[in-house]
Amino acid sequence: MPRPEIPQYHQLMWLALAALRELGGSATVGEMYEQMVRDQGFSEEQQAVLTKDGRTSEINYRLHWARTHLKGIGAIDNSQRGVWSLTDKGKSLTPEQMKQDTKAYRDRITAVRRSKETRRPRAEESDGEEAEAWKDRLVELLLSLSPDDFERLAQRLLQEAGFVNVTVVGKSGDGGIDGMGVQRFSLVSFPVYFQCKRYKGTVTAGVVRDFRGAMAGRGDKGLLITTGTFTREAQSEPSRDGAPPVELIDGERLCELLWEHQLGVRVEHREEVVIDLAFFENGSVSLPR
Repeated sequence: MPRPEIPQYHQLMWLALAALRELGGSATVGEMYEQMVRDQGFSEEQQAVLTKDGRTSEINYRLHWARTHLKGIGAIDNSQRGVWSLTDKGKSLTPEQMKQDTKAYRDRITAVRRSKETRRPRAEESDGEEAEAWKDRLVELLLSLSPDDFERLAQRLLQEAGFVNVTVVGKSGDGGIDGMGVQRFSLVSFPVYFQCKRYKGTVTAGVVRDFRGAMAGRGDKGLLITTGTFTREAQSEPSRDGAPPVELIDGERLCELLWEHQLGVRVEHREEVVIDLAFFENGSVSLPR
């Protein structure tokens, strides 16, 4: 079967910008992805195409570079929480202007990389790669964990998030259930069952349905945690009418939750010398005449 065609990252740039505009100007990575899938009608086969290393879907990988180039030209920006938003420029940017600015941005990147005056470009000067590189490294580490350790990490995460009586079933398993915890809201509480998928690629709708089947007769709420991603169809499955709800946590969100609860992730602030290209390009060094 031939490999489904996937748009290149520069083709996704305008689509990503349009999706962000449709979403009101700000959105998470997952929300942008969902909007693009809706707008472009990417098939489940396209979403299931993996990168060469098998760690993520090709669409997600190329969308990552589309976002970093949009950030590089000043059209979008992101917060530490992983929320992307339009800048004033991004709100009015045209396709032709985006094309011109992207070329100028890439030319600047090439110049910086060749320069011997700076030891290493900052994230925004190197395609934004370092802006999210910690998540890639963290996912690699999570993939290297044993199944037991990954389940224990999920247990710890739920505990930090406020769940009580969190238990892990263990190697024997329980029909697809890896563990459960109790979530409390004021005077009410209810059990939540969870399943861990240490995947390199995408999780399909069938996996979500199987997990829901394993929950039958036990509880009405589930949590599916993976190091990979979910296809569009899998993301629609949890909210299907008449079916018990299942919350989905993909690798991107899992990294953010580990950062939020400081589980194996911490933020260090250190000084870095950076060449200010705008200073030299805008004529700031010219002497008054």
